[in-house]
Amino acid sequence: MFINKKFVLPTLLLLPMSVLANEAHTTQHEQVTNKFIKSQREKLEQNTVGKGFGPQSPRDIDSIAGENPITFGAAPAYSNMNLCNIHFHKNAEHKGGEFTHYAGNGDGHGYLGGYQYTGSLTSSELAPVHHEVCPSAHDSLYPGETIEVHYVHSTAQVTPGPTLGSCLNESINNPQLRVETQVFVLVNDHNAANFMDLTQIGEVQGFHQALNIPDSTGKPVQYAGSTTGPGYNEQGSPFQVSWSVRPKVVKVDIDSVGQWCQGNPFNEDHAHGVRNLVTNPKLLSEITQ
Repeated sequence: MFINKKFVLPTLLLLPMSVLANEAHTTQHEQVTNKFIKSQREKLEQNTVGKGFGPQSPRDIDSIAGENPITFGAAPAYSNMNLCNIHFHKNAEHKGGEFTHYAGNGDGHGYLGGYQYTGSLTSSELAPVHHEVCPSAHDSLYPGETIEVHYVHSTAQVTPGPTLGSCLNESINNPQLRVETQVFVLVNDHNAANFMDLTQIGEVQGFHQALNIPDSTGKPVQYAGSTTGPGYNEQGSPFQVSWSVRPKVVKVDIDSVGQWCQGNPFNEDHAHGVRNLVTNPKLLSEITQ
């Protein structure tokens, strides 16, 4: 979950998924060293210690440990909030459940890092597509890859739109925020889940809603955290967010994701980068559910 600072404070035969997803194209990108990631973690600690930052995200949802003392009230159920934004990250920002394979350190700016689906896919599901899907300056999407989708909700009286600026309005600058999170694996299969359906929006009992958020992917892990995105690799996020992360992965038709990128109410046309997994116990909340 990223914050666009322009609008707010200045401030995814059976083959092992994670091994063969897209070996050919990932070798074109350099990965930073472990030392580089360690340095980023050290700077994050230095820039947050003693400053009262609340718990951060993303985290390992299979670990309940956390020592951050800052607490805040959990946001209401998403059905009692307004959907304000949908976007996705290439590779899962969170770790746990069915997405625990480390993609690598990435480029140091949030791309090619994160976590991938640990299950297996058939050779037909991994068959290449002969067109670019959601291309960007950093990369495109390929069958076998993992994405983490954030359905962002706000208690403010807002309508769904581009960036997290759509989650705020002039009347309430500190609304409660909730992110319903689902991890998907991209497959070359038109019988898989359709991303256009998964992102369909409408109004239910007076609230803007995503109508088809998966409800059969395990009990969501709920915890107190923050906004994410690589801009916070070395700085703490000041935003308080209630997270709900589903542990099981859904197969989604890659072409339907590409169709969504060609036009949606959120002006999203590519995958966002990932923030380093937060591992410092002092920056994590304790999961009590």
